[in-house]
Amino acid sequence: MQTSIDYSKFKKSLRQLELQFANYQNSAHRKDLSELDKEAIAESVIQRFETCYDCVWKHLKRYLIEILGLPEVPNSPKPIFRIAAENLLLQVATEQWLSYADARIQTAHDYDGEKAKIALALMTDFIADATQLYQTLTGESWS
Repeated sequence: MQTSIDYSKFKKSLRQLELQFANYQNSAHRKDLSELDKEAIAESVIQRFETCYDCVWKHLKRYLIEILGLPEVPNSPKPIFRIAAENLLLQVATEQWLSYADARIQTAHDYDGEKAKIALALMTDFIADATQLYQTLTGESWS
């Protein structure tokens, strides 16, 4: 029996990340924003990345178990991405997803400016890859 997975949280978190990242990119050109405002926008992007990343791997885990019927799926993102790659669910190399996992770990444990910059530099690719994964898992187009 194939179950239906509710992807609404995944979709919402990705959409919010997309919007706030666009806001972040535009904030650099806005003279009406203080540096503190720009920093707050950047921090919001990081938080939305963390939320979206967590949604991605948890939905991927459910897909592996409920749709593909895999019996033993670990409860940790990195092995889940490796299993997803083995099952041809990822459009980019596993290493790219592992770099997102590392960025997630770094931002969660240290709000150092350099780690935030590294995470922010990954956002364009992460959003594109998460969007592609969303489409693969749901069969829906992203619009």
